[in-house]
Amino acid sequence: MAAPLHMAAGFDAGLVSSVLDDALASGARVYGISGLQGSGKSTLAAQVAAEAGRRGLRCALLSIDDAYLRRAERLRLARGVHPLLATRGPPGTHDVGLAIAVLDDLREGRGTALPRFDKLADDRLPRAQWPRADGADLVLFEGWFLGTPAEDAAELEVPLNALERDEDRDGRWRRWCNEALARDYPALWRRMDRLLLLQAPSFDVVPEWRWQQEQALRAQAPARGGMSRPGVERFVQHFERVGRQALRTLPWLADVVVPLDRGRRPPGPAAGRLPTRPRTRPAG
Repeated sequence: MAAPLHMAAGFDAGLVSSVLDDALASGARVYGISGLQGSGKSTLAAQVAAEAGRRGLRCALLSIDDAYLRRAERLRLARGVHPLLATRGPPGTHDVGLAIAVLDDLREGRGTALPRFDKLADDRLPRAQWPRADGADLVLFEGWFLGTPAEDAAELEVPLNALERDEDRDGRWRRWCNEALARDYPALWRRMDRLLLLQAPSFDVVPEWRWQQEQALRAQAPARGGMSRPGVERFVQHFERVGRQALRTLPWLADVVVPLDRGRRPPGPAAGRLPTRPRTRPAG
């Protein structure tokens, strides 16, 4: 999993400890952390892993971003299905089978290599460069739309931003992504024993959060370039539809919901601990 790229101060130590306590008390082997781009998922996962290490536990980290399809595979989809599929991120641009295999290996205590994706190169790292996990007491799996269900087909008719209006006029791209979300991802979601949601106040904060993330990426490797501010604004539009679906649905599907303000801080009492009444997934 990529190193945290923002929120230098991280989350409150009490909240971090409470997240680990929740994972252990629930008996989860795979603990999911979901939240929109830039919400602090990788930061929280790294902090929880560090706390687990202090308690003598082995913790493995995996991001859904690490399971993106290779660039060459996405370019084939762009030629054969729709040009927008060259861009990583939306449903249908992940190797879901790879993510499932890694999580299954970790759950069963088998040693496995953990895939890693280079966002500046926009490609998965060669397997020889993947770190290895030889067993784990807890697996932290994070991603921007973990647990999100597909939309009803009728909801896809009207474009919701300039990208859909100008570059997906017939709706073919968004239908293909939604069908992939309905078909391929539920099996991955079922690998999570428990799901925590870092709940953004609205989708409107995502462009700024993602721009901050991009600046941090570029600061780590200034010679390698990166996206401009307009490029980030366009990039985020690829995620808007599913992001808004996540905002609508995940507060009722996640086991624990941690609301965030625009500064990515849990307001009020939740700043230092988990909410005292975790949400429970409805039966069925």
